[in-house]
Amino acid sequence: MVREEEEDDEDEDGEEEEEEEDYVDEERGVLLFVFSLISNAVSGFVRNLRCLRGAEMLNVPSQSFPAVGSQQRVAPSGQSRNKVALKPGHSLMDWIRLTKSGRDLTGLKGRLIDVTEEELKKHNTRNDCWTCIRGMVYNVSAYMDFHPGGEEELMRAAGIDGTDLFDQVHRWVNYESMLKECLVGRMVVKASTVLKGQQTKKESSRVNGLALPPPPVLSEPAAAPIPAKDHRPRFDWFQTDETVTIVVYTKRKIPRSGCSVVDLHGNVLRVETLLGSWSYLLHWSLSHEVKETVATQCVHSVGKIQVCLRKAENTRWERVGQSLEGHDSFIRSKDRGLFYRDCVLVSKKEVTHDTQLFCFQLPPGTHMHIPMGRHVYLKASIQGSDIVKPYTPVDEVLRPPKNSNTTSTNIYFMIKVYPDGVFTPYLDNLDIGASVSISSPDGSFTVRSLRDVTHLYLLAAGTGFTPMARLLHLALQDLPTIRKTKLMFFNRQERDILWHSELEQLCSEEERCQIEYVLSEPAGSWTGRRGRIEAAMLQGFLERPGDSKCLVCVCGPTGFTELAVQLVKQQGFSEEEIHAFQG
Repeated sequence: MVREEEEDDEDEDGEEEEEEEDYVDEERGVLLFVFSLISNAVSGFVRNLRCLRGAEMLNVPSQSFPAVGSQQRVAPSGQSRNKVALKPGHSLMDWIRLTKSGRDLTGLKGRLIDVTEEELKKHNTRNDCWTCIRGMVYNVSAYMDFHPGGEEELMRAAGIDGTDLFDQVHRWVNYESMLKECLVGRMVVKASTVLKGQQTKKESSRVNGLALPPPPVLSEPAAAPIPAKDHRPRFDWFQTDETVTIVVYTKRKIPRSGCSVVDLHGNVLRVETLLGSWSYLLHWSLSHEVKETVATQCVHSVGKIQVCLRKAENTRWERVGQSLEGHDSFIRSKDRGLFYRDCVLVSKKEVTHDTQLFCFQLPPGTHMHIPMGRHVYLKASIQGSDIVKPYTPVDEVLRPPKNSNTTSTNIYFMIKVYPDGVFTPYLDNLDIGASVSISSPDGSFTVRSLRDVTHLYLLAAGTGFTPMARLLHLALQDLPTIRKTKLMFFNRQERDILWHSELEQLCSEEERCQIEYVLSEPAGSWTGRRGRIEAAMLQGFLERPGDSKCLVCVCGPTGFTELAVQLVKQQGFSEEEIHAFQG
C-alpha cells in the first residue's frame, strides 16, 4: 500500500491477471517447492539489491515487525491515520535538505572506518544509534525524528545487524541514497558469518566509494528440493526471412489476458512470464538488429506465449543472442527483483476533487500484462533522491468492453494528490510528455483464490478501492460461479467516492452486485451508513449461506486493513478466506 502522505487512503491497491483456469496438476510440485523454500528460510538471504530503489520507508506489516504494541500497528477505530506524527520540519524533504547541508551526521568528520561486531554493539542508544544493513554500518541517530514509523521501530535495529528487520518492512527502499551521509563504514565480517544478501549488480559493489565486505565462506544449508524439470517452463525459437519468434511453453493454462512482460530496448530483449508467485525469465543481447516494435500473442488454453521480432535486415540468425543475467531461470518472483522502464505521461483526468486518473504510455518495445491483484512501483528523482511508491493500475473505465485489448500500450493509475506530500504533488505537476519509471508487476494475489468462490466480499477505504475495481469487473463478467459480490466502501465525504456514478450504474444493471457506502464525515443530508469500520457493520454484511464458499478482500490504509482483518476473523472467517492487499 502506498506509504507516504498517500498512506491515508492509498492502500496499495493491488491487481492481477484474470486467471481463467487453475494451473494443471504439475503446479502442485511448484507449490511444494515454495513451501519448502519458506521452511528453510532461505529466501530472505537472497534479495537482489536492485529491489532497493525507494527513498521513503514503506511499511509492509508482518507478524514479527513492527512490534505488537508499535504505533505503526492498528490505530484506534476513531483514528484515520496510523503513521507516527512527525514534528514540524521533519518531513522527507526536510531530511533530504539536512543530508545536503554539510552537517556531520556520522560523528566521524567524514572518515570511514571498519566496524567490528563488538564496536557496533556499543552504539545502541537513542543519541548514539548505529545499525548494519548488508554489511555497511550507518549512524541513524539523526534520522530518529524523521522516521515515519517512529523511534521505537528504528531502535529495534540499534547496535545490531538490522538487515532482516529492514527487509521485513522496507524491502524497496533505496537506503544507500537515503542514508549515504550517515555511512560510518564497513562491517568487519568473520569468515564463518553468513552473508545477509548477495550482490548481483556491479554498480552496487561500492557505497560512497567504499567496497562492500568480501564474501565470506558460506556454510551451505541443505538444498531445497527443485521442481522436476518437466514442471519448468521452456522456450524455443524459429525464424523466417523477416521475423524471429520466441515461444514460451509454460506447461500450464494461463490467464486469458496474458501473464508476460516483454521489454525490447535497443538490442536487449527481456521476456518475463509471471506464473502465480513464480517468474520465468528469458534475457538476451540479440545477435542482430531488430525493429523497435514487438508483437506478442498468448494461447491461454495450452499455456503458450509467442514474442515476434521483426528483423532489421534479411539475415539468417544462428542463435537468438548472448545470454544475459538470469536467462532461462525459474525462481520466486519476490527474489527476481524489479525491472523498470521509462513511461511517458499522456493524459490526466479528474476523478474527484483530489484524485486524478493518470495515463502513462509504455515504450514502443514494451508489452506488459498487469496480473489481477498486483501493483507496480513508480519511481522518480526528486531533489536528487529516488522516491518510489507502489500503485495499482486500473482500467480506463470501471467496465471496459469485453473485446478491449489488455495488452494496451497505456497504463492507468487512480491517485489521490496530497498537497503537503512529496510524490503525489510531483506527479500532479508533471507536464504531458514527461517520463516516470514504472516497474514490473509485484504482489501476492492470485485469481486461483477465486476458484469455486460463491460469495465475494470487498472492504475498501479511499483509494484502496483500486484493486477492487478490476475484481468487481472480473467477478461479474467472467466468473458466473460467484453468486453475490458485495462492496463496502469507506470514505470521508460523499465527494470522495471514486467512480461513484459508475458504481451506481453497475448496481442497477447487475443483480449479483451490491454496494454499501460508509462516510466518516457525512453531510446532514446523507442517508447511508455513517462512522468507521466496526464489528456491528460487518455482521449483516458478511453473509455465509450453508452451501457457500467465501472470500473477503481488504484494501486501505494499514490501520484500516489490520483492523478490518481482525473484525472479519471475529465473524468466523479463516485466514484462507481473507486476502489483504499490501504493497
